[in-house]
Amino acid sequence: MATPKGQNLSKVEFIALMAMMFATIAFSIDAMMPALPAISADIAPLGVAQAALVMTFFVIGMGAGTFFTGPLSDAYGRKPVVYAGLAVYALGAVLSWMAPTLELMLAARVLQGLGAAGPRVVSAAIIRDLYSGRAMASIMSLTMVVFLLVPGVAPLIGAVISDAFGWRSIFAAFLVFSIVLFVWFSTRIGETLLAEARRPLRVPLMLDAVRQMFANPTVRLSIYVQTLMLMTLFSVLTMVQPIFDVTFGREESFPLWFGAIAIASGVSSLLNAAVVGRFGMRRLVTWALAIQVLLSAVFVLWMLAGLPFLFPVFVFWLWGVMFQGGLTVANLNAIAMEPMGHIAGMAASVIGAVSTVLGAALASPVGLLFDGTPMALIVTVLLASAAGSVLMQRMRRAEIVQGVSL
Repeated sequence: MATPKGQNLSKVEFIALMAMMFATIAFSIDAMMPALPAISADIAPLGVAQAALVMTFFVIGMGAGTFFTGPLSDAYGRKPVVYAGLAVYALGAVLSWMAPTLELMLAARVLQGLGAAGPRVVSAAIIRDLYSGRAMASIMSLTMVVFLLVPGVAPLIGAVISDAFGWRSIFAAFLVFSIVLFVWFSTRIGETLLAEARRPLRVPLMLDAVRQMFANPTVRLSIYVQTLMLMTLFSVLTMVQPIFDVTFGREESFPLWFGAIAIASGVSSLLNAAVVGRFGMRRLVTWALAIQVLLSAVFVLWMLAGLPFLFPVFVFWLWGVMFQGGLTVANLNAIAMEPMGHIAGMAASVIGAVSTVLGAALASPVGLLFDGTPMALIVTVLLASAAGSVLMQRMRRAEIVQGVSL
């Protein structure tokens, strides 16, 4: 593989580093899942639902951080913002580790999420600094191999750490992760945004950048579809553990099953990296959504007909959802970033903030619909995929008008 332009590290190492920066969010959320009963027993007397706030408040902090980390990196460079983000993340991990009450821990988790936004947002801007077009989509896809695998293995890692050293030790793992990432990033990659390409941190310029993004129909539609895709992934993360436990009685083996299912995301991301140059980003997203609509519609009709919805059937459907994630998220991100190279940091912030915060907000009521069956989750994925398919057709028409092919 060729070396990224202007950098000393190999392309393989560059992809691995960007993937770990992307994965900061998923690792920090999903590693906590197995510890929720223990957290509930120690500091959350209202039960597991209250303990789960340690994940929700992290997302709140991360969502807030995504709004300004990109503009800061456009003004001051990519590396200082990553350094500051990792420092804040590490501080939040230490304070969470030491917090004697749930309230203090939630405040520390907001701080940790705020810091995690730095590497997450800036990594997308760095990729856009060095690549464009379908080459960028290929890099994004390879990066997503790790990013999408982390939700599968993080619960297992969290369970091992919690069983061996206690649930608070998971925060120590977050601290170690941030230190390793800091050393790796600081020693192996140079600044990718030259001083002459930086934009002053001024409100009129920031508002103009947002206007440019939403005035572009392709960028706008890509953000909307990405929001729907993240909504499906957040809905899966919210409901999959109760479904394994209540519906199928497989609570003990859940981390292993979910890890195996998450491999689908890695497989599809590798496939996407191999074929995106030939077929294009928009086509692959469109095809993936169409197939998901068909599969989910079949399984909804299956359940409405009263046919037995056996565990292998659910695993097959869930594998398909994760496979879809690998074919959509990276491509949608690349589509939105492609015309915004001159404001890559701001674009990464807006895309990350809108898609993540709205995706999480849309997914939050889905868990309340759980009735002991997978029906609510499958219907949610069906509706989101169908809406995404409609929007992708509108994007196709916008491409024809603009005379571009993504």
